[in-house]
Amino acid sequence: MSIHEELRQVEEDLARLRSEASDLREQVGEIGPTDAAERSAMIAMADQQEALADELEERRENLRKRIAGTGRVNAQDS
Repeated sequence: MSIHEELRQVEEDLARLRSEASDLREQVGEIGPTDAAERSAMIAMADQQEALADELEERRENLRKRIAGTGRVNAQDS
């Protein structure tokens, strides 16, 4: 897999994780009175997804730096 392909994959995964974490947080607000353990589990899942997304953001920045270092940055990668 080329650096450009890896960057695209990381960006897709990052968008998906952020969306899923947001959806989980919305569900917590919408479910109303419920079991505290269930609510806590959903919040923990959202927190885990956001932590993974933070790791992917770091990976994305590292890939961008590698691309910039090779002098092959194009408009698509900016």
